[in-house]
Amino acid sequence: MMKHDISTNIPILEDQYGRIKRKLRISVTDRCNFKCTYCMPEHPEWMKKQDLLSFEALLVFCQYMVKQGIENIRITGGEPLMRQGVVHFIRDLQSLRVLGLKRISITTNAHYLAKYAELLKQAGLDDLNISLDSLDPDQFKQLTKKELTPVLNGIEAAKKAGLAFKINCVLMKGQNDDQILPMVKWAKQHSIPLRFIEFMPLDGDQHWTDQSVVSEAEILAQLQPFYQIQVLQQQHEPARQYQLDGQYCIGIISTITHSFCGDCDRIRLTAQGELYNCLFAQQGLNIKPYLQAVIKQKQLAQDINYQELDQQIKPYIWHKAKGYHAIKHQQVRKISMHMLGG
Repeated sequence: MMKHDISTNIPILEDQYGRIKRKLRISVTDRCNFKCTYCMPEHPEWMKKQDLLSFEALLVFCQYMVKQGIENIRITGGEPLMRQGVVHFIRDLQSLRVLGLKRISITTNAHYLAKYAELLKQAGLDDLNISLDSLDPDQFKQLTKKELTPVLNGIEAAKKAGLAFKINCVLMKGQNDDQILPMVKWAKQHSIPLRFIEFMPLDGDQHWTDQSVVSEAEILAQLQPFYQIQVLQQQHEPARQYQLDGQYCIGIISTITHSFCGDCDRIRLTAQGELYNCLFAQQGLNIKPYLQAVIKQKQLAQDINYQELDQQIKPYIWHKAKGYHAIKHQQVRKISMHMLGG
């Protein structure tokens, strides 16, 4: 029997541990103009463009998921602004607000944001996450193989357009862990929300070791001499919040050392149409054929029947694992962060 939210009578997507899914992350492309080692292999093999889910199929899927209680949709990549038509897709998603969609977001490296910020605002985007792993131009180029200036220009463009945004910084020992204090000082000075993220085993060439992780405790230890730090109560967000000097907050996403899996309310779809119930799941669920079947029904002006999607998706979400620490010893899968969108 399908469960419903009693207050709204909307169906809910629930897993075996009672976690209800409210957030959907959609990768619209695996392609990226950056080469961050924690995200993609040195020599990536891009998906063929004809294999990507069409925006029509993505909209069908989003409509179905919002009807199942999804409230937040985040568009990711790769770099989502590299896929032509993504702004129009965000505009199309506005039609789902009457069904219960509350928030439309995007995660970007900001390289193209100066060009797109105003268009994204006009399309109805609510907010962005911007990846920025170093403020040192040389170090940034070493990490990404790109220049820092376009990213900073993109951040300014987001401010000018009135888009809300957060900065995400992935820390790796010996590579950019000297950026903790500079990033906090810069973000605090500019009143920009900042989140540090522990390096996760989703790198393309699978060189990750736990020795490369800059832990939550190590981040706080670097900040301790300079700020009074107070931990705040964590909500249904992956980041634990810390208030510095009673006035500015940073977040730390500590999947490796202090996992938030017990409250996880998100699921993910790759650009090829594989659904993942967990960032670290060994196996995705290919839903592309079922979406194509729904599109065919629409083209033939038939009544839309989501039964096959239901029969595939709901059991798969139900069997979501307890969390990272429950599955970390399993065989490493071949899919990396650039295909799954984080």
